[in-house]
Amino acid sequence: MGDSQTWTAAPSAAERARSVLAGAWSCGVTAESCREELVGAHTVTDDGRVLLEVPEDSVLVTAAICAPRGEPSAVLEFADVAPVPVRNRIRSRLWLSGWFTPEDGKLAFRATRVVLRLPSGPVVVDLEEFTAAAPDPLATAEARLLTHLADCHPDAVERLTRLVDSDSLHGAVRVQPLAVDRHGVTLRIERARSHGDVRLPFHRPADDVAQLTERMHILLSQAGAASCPRALQRQRTDGDG
Repeated sequence: MGDSQTWTAAPSAAERARSVLAGAWSCGVTAESCREELVGAHTVTDDGRVLLEVPEDSVLVTAAICAPRGEPSAVLEFADVAPVPVRNRIRSRLWLSGWFTPEDGKLAFRATRVVLRLPSGPVVVDLEEFTAAAPDPLATAEARLLTHLADCHPDAVERLTRLVDSDSLHGAVRVQPLAVDRHGVTLRIERARSHGDVRLPFHRPADDVAQLTERMHILLSQAGAASCPRALQRQRTDGDG
């Protein structure tokens, strides 16, 4: 895909919800007063339906068969966990309420309500927008990209802090890459008793890993031309003592 002509500096709530679905490996399912934790058991269709592979004797199968047709009867919960070790690793949670129907040996779940809980609070996602949205093109590669950046290029992460306002870095004891999507990269700034997140937007969205590499190089070039934040300089001086 080529560069888009119009874009925003952050994904929409519907896009974030679809990205959580695409990147999650496990989910919790609550139906008929029972709860099951499933790992590696779900896939997602283009229109946002969740397909679950469950054992034939699972209570979820019974719940799907016995539930009133078309009425919300189950809740799926997904956690968006940061791949890099940071404080409060759960970046968001996604809840889908709706109903199951048996389909080709699987349980197909169609949502009637979608709620995305962000650090700023819960957001009810419009169902039509959720159905039409696509996950971020980097969603399935994000974990690998962030762990590589944190483990193999800590110098690059430090250089990116030159693009952060010095007030945001005051008292910082560690900075880690928290998230990346086609629109930008987010850094987690940890202090002794608190933390905060700073987003660095790309000049254009990245539709694949090759474009992401180019966007990151531009950010790093911009950071190389910036001066080192005073707050970070004080932190290093205190640490050297």
